[in-house]
Amino acid sequence: MTETHSKDNKQQTTVVGIGEIVWDVFPDGLRLGGAPANFSYYAQLLGKKAILVSRVGDDNLGKKTLSLLSGQGLVTDYIQVDQNHPTGTVKVVLDSAAVPVFTIMENVAWDYLNRDINLKAIAKEASAVCFGSLAFRSIPARKTISWFLKQVKPDCLRVLDINLRPPFYSKELIGSLLKLADVLKANEEELNVINSLFSFGLSDETQLLERLLHDYKFKLIALTKGKKGSHLLTADGEAYHPGFSVDVVDTVGAGDAFTAALVDGLLDGKSLDEINERANRLASIVCTKKGAWVVAEI
Repeated sequence: MTETHSKDNKQQTTVVGIGEIVWDVFPDGLRLGGAPANFSYYAQLLGKKAILVSRVGDDNLGKKTLSLLSGQGLVTDYIQVDQNHPTGTVKVVLDSAAVPVFTIMENVAWDYLNRDINLKAIAKEASAVCFGSLAFRSIPARKTISWFLKQVKPDCLRVLDINLRPPFYSKELIGSLLKLADVLKANEEELNVINSLFSFGLSDETQLLERLLHDYKFKLIALTKGKKGSHLLTADGEAYHPGFSVDVVDTVGAGDAFTAALVDGLLDGKSLDEINERANRLASIVCTKKGAWVVAEI
C-alpha cells in the first residue's frame, strides 16, 4: 500500500468536491455516494483536507448523511439543508460485469445548491476543485458551481470528472464544462460520447486525447479503461498503466477514488507513472468491496 501523508500536509492542502451527494439504493440496502462525496472521502483518506459542498434534505436521510460524514471526519459545514426537497437517491443495479446502472431521482436537494457567503472563503482556500456534469442538470446548482469555480485562486486545479449520466448531458453542456477545467478525467465510454457529439471522427485514442488537450488547453487528461488500466496525457509526456487484476464485486466509486489519487499526486508533484500506479491501485481496492466507500490502508 502507499504511504499516508503527514498531518501538516493535510492541514495545508485543501481540496473541494462540489455537487451531488446521494444515497445509492442497492438491492441489499442503502450506501452513501455521489461522485463529489466519493472524491472527498478518498481525498481525505489520502491525507488532504477534503471539503464537500453539497445539499441534503431536512429528512431522515439528510440527518443520516451528516452523521455519517462527521463520523468519517469529513467537514459538514458546507452541506446545506433544504427544507423543501428530499435528500438525493439513486437506484443502482449491477449488470453481468458488476458495472452499475443508475436511475437518478430528480428534483432533489442537491439540485438546489445555492450560493452561500461561506463558499467564497473555501473557494479561495482550495488547491483543487473537482466537479462533474451531473450537478449541472439544474439551473440553481449550475449557477452556483459556475460561480464557485470563478472564485478559486488562479493556480487552483479545476478538475472535471465528467461523469456523464444520460439523459443529463448535451453537446452544449459538455462544451461549456470542458472550457471550465484544467484537468479532464473520463472513461472510454465518455470519451466515445465526446468524440461522437463533437464529430471529431478520430478512432485512435491518443489522437483524440491530443486533440482535446490542444483544443481546451488542459494541463492533463486522464482516461480510465476499466480492467485495462488508464492512460495519462500532458503536453510534455504520457503514462500508461495496465491495471491490477482483482476479483470485482462492484465498480461503484472506483472512478472517484482514481480521481482523488490523481489529484493527490498532482498536488504533491509526483511523476505521471507514480500517479497512475497509485490511482489504479486505489481504484482496484474499491472494486473488491461493495459500495463506493471502502475502508482501506493506503
